[in-house]
Amino acid sequence: MLMGEAVRGVIVDHALLQYGTIQPENFKSNGTLSLLRKLRFSNIQTAISYVLPVSAEQVNLLQTMAKLHSFECLPLTASSLDIASREIAQTWSHISGTILYLLPNHDASPKITCTYFSIALDDEVTSVLHKSNRIYMEKFEELPLTICRLNKKAISNDVVTVGYIMKPSREEDFAKRGALPMCPTPNGLMFLPLTFELPISKQLEEVDVILHKATDEIVSIELNSSSESSYWIGYTKGMQELQRHIENHNDCFEVDPLNSIYPVLDRLKIQQLLLGLEDLNVGGRCKVRAPHFLKVNSFDEPDLVQRLHDATLSLPSIVKPQVACGVADAHSMAIVFQVEDFKVLNVPLPAVIQEYVDHSSTLFKFYVLGDRVFHTVKKSMPNADVLIKSSEKNGSKPLLFDSLKSLPTATANQHSEGRDPCLDLALVNKAAERLSKRLGLTIFGFDVVIQEGSGDHVVVDVNYLPSFKEIPDDVAVPAFWDAIKKKVDSKAVK
Repeated sequence: MLMGEAVRGVIVDHALLQYGTIQPENFKSNGTLSLLRKLRFSNIQTAISYVLPVSAEQVNLLQTMAKLHSFECLPLTASSLDIASREIAQTWSHISGTILYLLPNHDASPKITCTYFSIALDDEVTSVLHKSNRIYMEKFEELPLTICRLNKKAISNDVVTVGYIMKPSREEDFAKRGALPMCPTPNGLMFLPLTFELPISKQLEEVDVILHKATDEIVSIELNSSSESSYWIGYTKGMQELQRHIENHNDCFEVDPLNSIYPVLDRLKIQQLLLGLEDLNVGGRCKVRAPHFLKVNSFDEPDLVQRLHDATLSLPSIVKPQVACGVADAHSMAIVFQVEDFKVLNVPLPAVIQEYVDHSSTLFKFYVLGDRVFHTVKKSMPNADVLIKSSEKNGSKPLLFDSLKSLPTATANQHSEGRDPCLDLALVNKAAERLSKRLGLTIFGFDVVIQEGSGDHVVVDVNYLPSFKEIPDDVAVPAFWDAIKKKVDSKAVK
């Protein structure tokens, strides 16, 4: 491979797909096809090949599969690698770069043969620059690792390889916006999806920095019942392996260390950190602050009314589990209108009772990507008076909801007329900088509401590695890359 000849195309023999019965719905959960979509999102041309002759039924199946996933369907006349390579080079003569052709290896222990060769464009004449090279893989999951190695060899060892782990739905959301390319970005990053199907240690040999959404890998959290904020976190088996590797290798570098994300798992800890924003406030201007809050271990506490009063909490109040993410019921919340309803409340304990802020049904979502801060505006819950009127129709019973699915938002006629919240962007940017330092996080998000009357900017939520999907991709994605690159560069300086 020559300098600059990154992998630009991958052809996979249909026999490697293991698509089972001839039903298109089976394609959606196929792990191989999911991996091929990652290539497509990385602007690597992707095709499913088959050697003629094949049955019309099989051709229809392959064409359906290819159309569903926006792949090409590539017929070849012979299984010979030399002939197939020439046919591929002719069909993909418009591609300048390295092409990988994968097919089953029936003769030896390695199950997959990977042939790769380079194509160059020269005065409209396509030539194969090198005789086909071959490498072998035991599993199809090794393909991203193979591409990573070939790209590093071809381009430059100065390319920074970012190994990342997050749940498939989140990964696809990032990847289809072009945020996780396997080919180098303009600022020299290359992304490698880590998989627990292969030994983590072998994959990390190719990685310069780790990006993780560790909260996607949590299976359980046990909180200390005392007033102190402490907890035990149970990760998936794969994440435990990654955690052990990080702990045992001092040179293993994370964009954001695991211990830096622990505060965002705990709503009590976040509330306590937000109290530190108070010293940003200057007399005569609106202020940024945390909402008033109170931690409870039981809703049946005899002195609950007094404790609510001491915490400057009035009803309605919003009740949230202390565990902020990573477990099934972390987003099961309630708005409570009467003190007596706490006793029958079905919100996981321990919990945080939080001030309900009248905010003109407007929520400001902020995204911090390194030293850049973006925000978007979203419709939010109605003011307390509207909620109270609605609750009276239901006997003033608590309003239960899942904040990820059914957040109650105001309708058009429930917005406060003539009271548009005025955002002090400079103040919130200072808060973002302060939170970044306090949390030790590079990429995170937080939500702000502006209290009617006082104009207080109240930070009501903080989360790690948000999708920032409301920000245009052409702005957010380069900022995402720059945040990671600057983090890596800062480590090199140290």
